[in-house]
Amino acid sequence: MGSTGKILERILRGQSDANIAFRDVRNLLLHLGFEERISGGHHIFRKEGIRQMINLQKDGSRAKPYQIRQVRHIILEYKLAGEV
Repeated sequence: MGSTGKILERILRGQSDANIAFRDVRNLLLHLGFEERISGGHHIFRKEGIRQMINLQKDGSRAKPYQIRQVRHIILEYKLAGEV
């Protein structure tokens, strides 16, 4: 399993939402086909066929825990885990 797969597994397990690097989440979303737009400190991700957008902000070098939960929810709702 590559590093993208390992990050996906950590996000889906939900045991360390406060301890996931921002760059890892960003790379995962890009790998899943999301397009990124940056506005100030906000990294906004959209993907065709997905109504919700994902808005990530850095908390130091980590992503914010509530945003990791949102990412997990979208991955599960749209069954994106098979795309890694």
